[in-house]
Amino acid sequence: MLWETISVVRDLPRLHEIATVMIRYGWGDLVRLLGISGVLERAGRILHWQSSSEISQLDAPVRIRRALEELGPTFVKLGQVLATRVDMFPPNWIAEFEKLHSRVPAVPYERLHSDLVRAIKGEPGEVFAEFDPVPLAAASIAQVHRARLKDGTPVVVKMRRPGIEAVIQADLRILDHVAKILESEVPDSKRYDPVHIVSQFRRSLNRELDLAKEARNIDQFARNFADDPLVKVPKVYWEFTNQRVNVQEEIIGLAGVSPEKLRASGLDPLLLAERGANAVLRMVLEHGYFHADPHPGNVLFMPDNHIGIIDFGMVGMLTNVRRNQIVDLLHALTLKDEQGLLQVLLDWSGEMVADEDRLTYDVAELMQSYDDLQLKDVKIGALLNDITTLMRDNNLVLPADLTLLFKTLITLEGLGQQLDPRFHMIDHVTPFVDRIIQQRYTPKALFARGRKSVREALEVVADLPRDLGHLMRDIRRGRIKIDLDLKRLDHFGHQLDRASNRLTMGILTASLVVGSSIIMTVKGGPELFGLPLFGLLGFLIAFFNSLWIIFSIWRSGKH
Repeated sequence: MLWETISVVRDLPRLHEIATVMIRYGWGDLVRLLGISGVLERAGRILHWQSSSEISQLDAPVRIRRALEELGPTFVKLGQVLATRVDMFPPNWIAEFEKLHSRVPAVPYERLHSDLVRAIKGEPGEVFAEFDPVPLAAASIAQVHRARLKDGTPVVVKMRRPGIEAVIQADLRILDHVAKILESEVPDSKRYDPVHIVSQFRRSLNRELDLAKEARNIDQFARNFADDPLVKVPKVYWEFTNQRVNVQEEIIGLAGVSPEKLRASGLDPLLLAERGANAVLRMVLEHGYFHADPHPGNVLFMPDNHIGIIDFGMVGMLTNVRRNQIVDLLHALTLKDEQGLLQVLLDWSGEMVADEDRLTYDVAELMQSYDDLQLKDVKIGALLNDITTLMRDNNLVLPADLTLLFKTLITLEGLGQQLDPRFHMIDHVTPFVDRIIQQRYTPKALFARGRKSVREALEVVADLPRDLGHLMRDIRRGRIKIDLDLKRLDHFGHQLDRASNRLTMGILTASLVVGSSIIMTVKGGPELFGLPLFGLLGFLIAFFNSLWIIFSIWRSGKH
């Protein structure tokens, strides 16, 4: 299967490497299912179908995490994306995916030098007043070096690792075909839409490969927070920035330190937790454009209790419709409104709800479990995890753009509690939600929505004659198609197939009986027990066919 879909032989070495690692970590059945073994055998590459006893004793989540780590940057990033899919995986799998990190040994500066010279159009010693060849940090896609501009401004130079793009593109081609095969061979996987997940992953990874895209993200966030002196976003130096290199202002601050160390530095952990939470909530609920990885290393605590934010390679976007749904969800949670929460979940799931009564009951049960808690005691991370568990139990899939948001809010709450054990995300969410709800019902907002509704209604009325004309023309030309989705149609098709198979076997059996009877009357030819051999064989085959037909009819009557 996979051999027919992969069009270029250049991916075979990488495919062999992937298959070998998966088999070594005990995922040989998956390799067989995807047809990879057949591809490699036809290409003359032999696979060893054994894993060590030590590896085989590990739990499945640990084995898949270690396999992803060994497969390199693409698969590490994939695992990090899967860590956001709390609607798809249980907590023990999510916990393992969260252990995946992108820190890898740095590339020697000598290998980066030529790329850097081409990107900044000159030698580093000529462009910068200072340039440190020892990397400040290294990740799977890029690494960072400190430098200083001619005017003395401290900057960081982020450079893409050489050759990384070719490896990632090969991996993405393979993942794309694997997703298509999963959908065709594993029917239960369709509800998770693996092809769409890989497509989104491809876009996300290509954005991370383009360091100029990260620079544009930084500029967008800088514009969004231009009116907030408490939040610092680095400045981009575009004269040195392109797809391969990103030069931005270095933000100096403390990251990932204990509250005691912050206090010793003259900072207030409680105030920092509040300001950090408000900054991210502004991104989500007001801008619809948020930092999707606010872990302690990306949030810096600066003098005067200011907040610095770095590393904008992973960002999330929310449409106006989705933002309104998020506000409705949070509003329902704060008010413990069952119907409001149910309506949002139904909007997200579309036509995927198999049992709406069960979903309604589960929502009521979820709300009841929080009845005895005061609002200040509700942990939004635990609440969002409960919602995603509810969706998973009801075979609902959280929209892909929301998985990143949920993960961001959960990470943010964890960061806030590191700074202040009494920190509760819900306390900061409520004022934002109340303010947005109030803004919806101001006279100006109501007038704007009413004017929009009237305009849309008039457009529908104005287009009606044209649409009716198109409909009548299509009817005259026989172009009207009606799609019927009958739940039992597949079952009926299977029954029809079985009936036609029995009919065919019955006709074949009758033909064998008639043919064998004729052969029995013909003298000559080989004999067995004094009877014509071929006639006897025909009767035997007809006998066993008859037994098969009788048994299949009897078995179908048992179901």
